[in-house]
Amino acid sequence: MNRLSKWAAYATGVITLIILVLYIGVRFYVGAINFPLGGEPIDPKLLGQRITVPAGFSIGIYADVENARVIRFSRGGDLLVATPNLNKVELLGRDENNDGKADSQSLLIDGLNGPNGLDFFQDWLYIAETDAIGRIKFNHDAGRTEGEYERIVTGLPGGENHWKKTLRFGPDEMMYVTMGSSCNVCIEEDERRATMVRYTPDGKNEEIFARGLRNSAGFDWSPKDGSIYATDNGRDMLGDNFPPCELNRVEQGKHYGWPFANGNKVADPDFGDGNEAEIASSIAPVFDFNPHNAPLGIAFIHGDSLPNDYHQAAIVALHGSWNRSQKDGYKVVSLHWDDTGRIEERDFVSGFLLNDTVVGRPAEVAEGPDGAIYISDDYASVIYRVAYGEAQKLQLAVPMNPYNSVDTLSSLGEEQQLILASEGAELYQAYQCVACHADNGSSLKKLENLGERYNLETIAEYIRRPNSPMPIYPLTEAQRRSLGVYLIERYPGQ
Repeated sequence: MNRLSKWAAYATGVITLIILVLYIGVRFYVGAINFPLGGEPIDPKLLGQRITVPAGFSIGIYADVENARVIRFSRGGDLLVATPNLNKVELLGRDENNDGKADSQSLLIDGLNGPNGLDFFQDWLYIAETDAIGRIKFNHDAGRTEGEYERIVTGLPGGENHWKKTLRFGPDEMMYVTMGSSCNVCIEEDERRATMVRYTPDGKNEEIFARGLRNSAGFDWSPKDGSIYATDNGRDMLGDNFPPCELNRVEQGKHYGWPFANGNKVADPDFGDGNEAEIASSIAPVFDFNPHNAPLGIAFIHGDSLPNDYHQAAIVALHGSWNRSQKDGYKVVSLHWDDTGRIEERDFVSGFLLNDTVVGRPAEVAEGPDGAIYISDDYASVIYRVAYGEAQKLQLAVPMNPYNSVDTLSSLGEEQQLILASEGAELYQAYQCVACHADNGSSLKKLENLGERYNLETIAEYIRRPNSPMPIYPLTEAQRRSLGVYLIERYPGQ
């Protein structure tokens, strides 16, 4: 880097650091953030010892898929898996031999931009990217795409805090898309942020269906009352126990509070004043999840393979907190409605969090054609299969930490590795990364074992689109690669 570039990078880093400190420091318990970038190496044997399911159920590994996020079954029984950080969608071949494992695994489509939302309508596969919606013909019998992928909606607000889009088709044959907020709490410049938006299947006739949904990463239609129920992640930086995360019954034209209100019409300390009318007219959640446990995917049960008290219940993935002094979530729960409409939450799959140690982060759920429940885990990079009345063994086919720092860096050559690592070290200092990632244990997150969890491609992609609250830095592709070399070299793992 020349002297001018160094000073520009340093100035940008200082400004970013000030913003981050103001954002986090006022009401935050240091040490509570759980950045997925770091973490202890995971022993695959821990899973079978820790993970629990209700009596009569069993859990196994259906497939290993790196960065597994949204999952959706085709009519033919193949399971599609969106991997937003890898910019592709994979296909897990239908389990025709009935051994509880995918029969095959293949790349379906790549070259995407943060694909997350998946759904089928007629003979089309629809994909929600971070800034667009596309579709491609899909042969359900053969389990393959046909023709070319076409983006039918472009110019969506992308990037920033909640950049993933969720897409579903409703019973009305309309396409619904949720677009998360760009920030923790703010007034959005693009009115489509923090909303549910509806389109006709050709991507036209865009209308904002509902507002005030900070990050509704999952939604589904109840078979009991036909309503849309959406999870929502409450805002951060108001302490361990407020606000709750939410389940909302989403209705057209309604506002669900954010950023003016949290929970049941409680005025927001930053944006509540002067917005009393908006708070009074906002719609309260129908159910409160624990604060900060990050409910993501939700799926209602339509079949009858599970016990009677699970019929028409909802299964919800709680991704887990990053901003509590004691972690919470990191499990899958079932929601049960009684005759009065009261909702009861029960543990469905738990044990990913034990003694503050995390071995998994459930992200999405789906009911399979066999009546089993399938769960994606973007931390352990697997798809779980939970079934009733059959035996399964929870055993990983491959280690959860698939990379080796020596193998990753050996492709560079000694001289090139030295140059890139030196450039990465300069960037690490210029952007004051040590403020959040000091090695002395007093920082927001200590980085460890990065060489086991990432290669150069995946760590550069994480730096390009990090999880909140890590800022997005204005780095070039080459700079992200250099920083990745430095980080893997500095934190290689075992």
